Amino acid sequence: MKNLVNMLLIVASILILTSCRNKKAAEETTDSIVVESSIANLSEKQVQSIGITTGSLEQKTFSTILKVSGRIDVPPQNLISVSVPMGGYLKSSHLIPGMHVRKGESIAIIEDPQYIQLQQDFLITQSKISFLENEYQRQKELNLSKASSDKVFQQAEMELKTQKILVKAFAEKLKLIGINPEKLNENSISKSINIYSPINGYVSKVNVNIGKYIAPTDVMFELVNTSDIHLALKVFEKDLDKLSIGQKVMAYTNTYPDKKYPCEILLIGKSLNEERNTEVHCHFEAYDKALIPGTYMNAEIAITNAKSYVLPEDAVVRFENKHYIFVMKSATQFEMIEVQIGNTEKGFTEILKTENLNNQTFVIKGAYALLMSLKNKSEE
Repeated sequence: MKNLVNMLLIVASILILTSCRNKKAAEETTDSIVVESSIANLSEKQVQSIGITTGSLEQKTFSTILKVSGRIDVPPQNLISVSVPMGGYLKSSHLIPGMHVRKGESIAIIEDPQYIQLQQDFLITQSKISFLENEYQRQKELNLSKASSDKVFQQAEMELKTQKILVKAFAEKLKLIGINPEKLNENSISKSINIYSPINGYVSKVNVNIGKYIAPTDVMFELVNTSDIHLALKVFEKDLDKLSIGQKVMAYTNTYPDKKYPCEILLIGKSLNEERNTEVHCHFEAYDKALIPGTYMNAEIAITNAKSYVLPEDAVVRFENKHYIFVMKSATQFEMIEVQIGNTEKGFTEILKTENLNNQTFVIKGAYALLMSLKNKSEE
């Protein structure tokens, strides 16, 4: 019985050892397949059947497109905040956002008793000027004949100057609220004033309603002059040295990507924000009324052309989100190697980091067939 147990233990040990060796051999076989999967070995007949054509790296002048995004903006001088210099109650206004306004057009009427008081003070002060001028001339003549003292003459002179200063100050205040002092008289005193549009443009915001009291610090309306809108693009620090004033830009919206708007770089920012980018301002060559300030846009900037190493587009294959090319090792043997690519233009693809690829021969036609051959080999 004891001999039988020993024999069973020996058989079990042999089976375990054999299983381990078979597993190790299988792993070595699998590893071998992975290593050999980058080499395609063909017969001469297969090479002819696939129609493999070879070539070498070429140098071509390759244009680079820098893709950025931004939004439509307006210069500060074209964005106008409308307020009233002296507070009052809004009597009427017809403005709504999006409405077009003309320069000099009445856009609101404001009422307040202080407007009456200001006009009254101006007219009363102005009416005293004539009397004070006559008194000044009379005192001047009396002073020359020593019939009046210098003090009385100087007092008359001071009162005349003071009154003229008051008239001038009241006149400027009237101009500030839109009243022409030269046309003001006792019959034209009004409790209301008109607010006029300072520009030709569009209404972007309305912050008031009828009957509301408007303080001098309140912004009633915001107007936008769209005749000089521009495109403000966000460009990262690493790309700034590729840009220059006058460089051409093609912009488009997400809604209509096929409709291009030609622009030109007008200004490049000189400071970076926390995200390491700055604004590049571009001027539209032709303004389209459909472009509204604040609209987000994409843009393509043509970078200065430079010579790059390229291969025909068919020489580069994609597999599992990586790019590969085939290097010719012999007439029937080809090795698949991974590469980094740049842009593709006019049937050629830019190959980056070509230091180890010089003086090599590559498959420029039939690369996809070689990839299929390797995939089929791996599946076997």
